[in-house]
Amino acid sequence: MRTLEFTVTEEYNGKKALRFLRGGAGLSYHLVRQLKVQEGGIQRDGETLRTIDPVYTGDIITVHLPEDLPTVEPAKDPHRALDILFEDEDLLVINKPGDLAVHPTHNHQGDTLANLVAAYLLEQGSPAVFRAIGRLDKGTSGILVCAKNSYAASRLQGNIQKTYYAFPTGPYKGEGTISLPIYRPDPGKTLRAAGEPDRGKWPEASDPIPAMTHWKALQTGEEYSLVEVHLETGRTHQIRVHFAALGTPLAGDDMYGAQSFGLTRPALHCGRAEFIHPVTGKEILLEAPMPEDLTNLM
Repeated sequence: MRTLEFTVTEEYNGKKALRFLRGGAGLSYHLVRQLKVQEGGIQRDGETLRTIDPVYTGDIITVHLPEDLPTVEPAKDPHRALDILFEDEDLLVINKPGDLAVHPTHNHQGDTLANLVAAYLLEQGSPAVFRAIGRLDKGTSGILVCAKNSYAASRLQGNIQKTYYAFPTGPYKGEGTISLPIYRPDPGKTLRAAGEPDRGKWPEASDPIPAMTHWKALQTGEEYSLVEVHLETGRTHQIRVHFAALGTPLAGDDMYGAQSFGLTRPALHCGRAEFIHPVTGKEILLEAPMPEDLTNLM
């Protein structure tokens, strides 16, 4: 069981414990509800603390996070070793290879990153739980942050700044922003499209939501270029579909009509991640080297 301690600051002096737990400690409403019904879930000086009780400057509030139930089947034969970039009591950060799916689907059962992580955690005496913060397509390589508990997961959600490296098929120079809505033309298919949906052709297309992709050219070639990418929004296939919408799909991305250039996947890599550690408050900067199939393009 993970135990966390928080010190009440002057801002919350005399306020109800709930206000401190939600504001000062940063616990989600759902987690507070779980702790309320858990014996000894929230304590002060070894005594149970109710959420309606007042807290005072300097109080040490102890939170015993609830035990996790398994969420995914561990890989029965975890033959692939995880490339771990960072690990502590709260986080597990992995450099995902480009040929590995993240979550189990009807096409991938037992052979995904989730299954490997579950097996790894089980070996260490932890529940087989997989909490990925954000997602990566199967063909995308690079950094994936996983939380080992619900507190870390809620604190990190939407608070990780990632840098991607992509190879669009075109001579990109300078820098720019792609601002196009992304929608799903056919609800039964994974394929996405950018722009306003043709309601006559795709009446069930979801309403377009603005998506922003910022890019900066690092290397320029005639057939393809290397660009650094930062996302302002996080939509499925966002980088892939945005560059495809400009007529320059990523090298190797056959779903969006690109040539292979010797690749078996889209040329997309998450190479950098920055965030504040949800428990220690320290700044974390992690980098994942470009895999060989993409360095060959360079």
